Amino acid sequence: MKKIFYLLLSTLVISACTNANPEDKEKEKFIDNLMSKMTLEEKAGQMNQYNGFWDATGPMPEGDYQKKRYEELKNGQVGSMLNVIGVDQIRALQKIAVEETRLGIPLIFGHDVIHGYKTIFPIPLAESCSWDLELMQKSARVAATEASADGLHWTFAPMVDISRDARWGRVMEGAGEDPFLGSLVAKARVSGFQGENLSDTNTIIGCAKHFAGYGFSEAGRDYNTADFNEYTLHNSIMPPFKAAVDAGVRTFMNSFNTIDEIPATGHTNIQRDVLKGDWDFDGFIVSDWGSIEQMIPHGFARDGEHAAELAVNAGSDMDMESSLYVSKLVDLVKNGKVKIETINDAVRRILRVKYELGLFDDPYKYCNNERSKKELASEENMKVALEAGMKSIVLLKNDKSLLPLEKNGNKIALIGPLATDKNSPLGNWRSQAVYNSASSVLEGMKNNSENKISFAKGLDLYYGQTNFHNRVKVNYDDRSGFEKAKLIASKSDVVVMVLGEEGHQSGEGRSRTNIGLPGLQLELLKEIHKVNKNIVLVVMSGRPLDLTWEDKHIPSILQAWQLGSKSGDAIANVLFGDYNPSGKLTMSFPRNVGQVPVYYNFKNTGRPSTSIEQVTNSGYADVENSPLYSFGYGLSYTSFSYSNLSIDNDNMNKTSSIKASIELSNTGSRKGKEVVQLYIRDVVGSIARPMKELKGFKLIELNPGESTTVEFEIDNSLLEFYTYNKKWESEPGNFQLFIGGNSNVSEYKEFNLTD
Repeated sequence: MKKIFYLLLSTLVISACTNANPEDKEKEKFIDNLMSKMTLEEKAGQMNQYNGFWDATGPMPEGDYQKKRYEELKNGQVGSMLNVIGVDQIRALQKIAVEETRLGIPLIFGHDVIHGYKTIFPIPLAESCSWDLELMQKSARVAATEASADGLHWTFAPMVDISRDARWGRVMEGAGEDPFLGSLVAKARVSGFQGENLSDTNTIIGCAKHFAGYGFSEAGRDYNTADFNEYTLHNSIMPPFKAAVDAGVRTFMNSFNTIDEIPATGHTNIQRDVLKGDWDFDGFIVSDWGSIEQMIPHGFARDGEHAAELAVNAGSDMDMESSLYVSKLVDLVKNGKVKIETINDAVRRILRVKYELGLFDDPYKYCNNERSKKELASEENMKVALEAGMKSIVLLKNDKSLLPLEKNGNKIALIGPLATDKNSPLGNWRSQAVYNSASSVLEGMKNNSENKISFAKGLDLYYGQTNFHNRVKVNYDDRSGFEKAKLIASKSDVVVMVLGEEGHQSGEGRSRTNIGLPGLQLELLKEIHKVNKNIVLVVMSGRPLDLTWEDKHIPSILQAWQLGSKSGDAIANVLFGDYNPSGKLTMSFPRNVGQVPVYYNFKNTGRPSTSIEQVTNSGYADVENSPLYSFGYGLSYTSFSYSNLSIDNDNMNKTSSIKASIELSNTGSRKGKEVVQLYIRDVVGSIARPMKELKGFKLIELNPGESTTVEFEIDNSLLEFYTYNKKWESEPGNFQLFIGGNSNVSEYKEFNLTD
């Protein structure tokens, strides 16, 4: 009955919108007319998505597998395709769908445009460390412009999973550990991809993924089960997805994990009850690759027919690559296991998005070779990539102000396997980037200074060429380059070491149990440290690493992530002070892998620990509970001080607000930018509440000696959470308010909320 209720509710919502908006009325009328002509087989076909299976501009496909899919395409039994790249390929396949099928319904073409298309931006985790929402919207806008210029309609991004475990390789795709910041980033990226009007030819559909809880995979192992309660789901995991809906995202993607022991692809509550019911989402849900069929090894579905039945009834609208909807849905409807209304609801959602893209007016509108040549990797796009790269870098340590480096007069040793690497900075999910197309650190440094720079690789990080489908073969035994590296280091004024992860050591399927510097890199670093202690460590990685030894011994550390096409130039600009680093971490760095998952917004225990000397308290015997570098942390080449924290009232109710302020001063000698962060603690709740929660931030730029008052307004919406009553609401009581430069801020003001 609940399923039928929500189908009826969806119809009522559509009817209400139709009455209110002439454009919606015309859209729904068009869809009604088209669906009245469709056979059940054609409806099931619209719910079927295939990966590109042959060169569409070449000869007819050969082989039973390809021929079968080709025939289904000609019969109108394919609604979407993914990983078909380029205007000519897309036009050829669209021509079959539009001109050779009975009804001529156009295809939607999708691709993983994660952090750029041809122009590659910093990985999303890195870019989130800029805390610059306008920048994130801008980079997504550029990515959409390039992808759409090459004929694509749809990206499987943004990934909005909250991630607390650095062992999980896909942390590189998200915005870190905080749901408040993650929600704002989700909104920015959806707005960037989708633009102001989906029918414009420079927009692509966004896809909020993975719905839901994928970032909580046990042990950080990809595709693994996830275990969390209802309150964690709604308070920590769901907010970025809701923000994506509010921003108008048109598609969602299922996650691989289970929720309440049910695979997300077959989970009725989150898909029908929450997303399509409570949130009024009228776009469509696509499975992740094969996730419908994968409910069989989950032990939830008996066979393919059962998996298709479970998925479609739960609310999954499109089948990516399982081939189960196109092969099973017709019989399931005829046998009464799936209602035709369920099929109609899914097909309507898919056709609605195609209509909004303008594909029924002109199915070839995105296919323009001249625009493709003009837009892809343009000079203007590369400028945005450079800006994003510089803003994403986080200065973790700078003892004795070793950075920035002088531009001349120094002998610099540049050491490390990633110093000349032009491929790893592209990171994973680099879409259509040309292999070895990123600027290297060596190139950037030579272009940015007149210093004498000597280079030594030191070691090979891995053996052989790597790609998306292969695991990196890490070097654990070849030290033949150590001596040369030590020699040039001993003769230099300063050493810049570029170490970290190869570009495919993080990302999907790249879980790691050891999250230190891979291979022999730490050993090399220790050997160099013996001959020259003036070391600047540049860390390239797709995840937080264990940098405990490095933090103790190395004077300056830059977290440079994987910054994309202009990586080397961005790093050089920071090394030599042309850009003052302003990035702040959006994911905590552990003291060792045994701490993970480690995150700032933890809940207290009945026996909280304050030191490792305590025995019967919630702590470790060998390391502090706190992370090495906490959420919100990041240094600058200047210094900032905070003073005079105040609030204008220590009482508020649910219809009023209070203002909080603090004085921020640039106490250093350089112009710089600071991310001022607002945290709130709900001291007592109907369920245990986090020790701190981010509730606001502002990017403030000040000249040396300049001060300003930074203000925040706190209203009831910032105090709401998913309570024991199983709804979003605030609860009267005592609150603590913190403002500072990272999540470790300790000074607070108290206020009370009343009814």
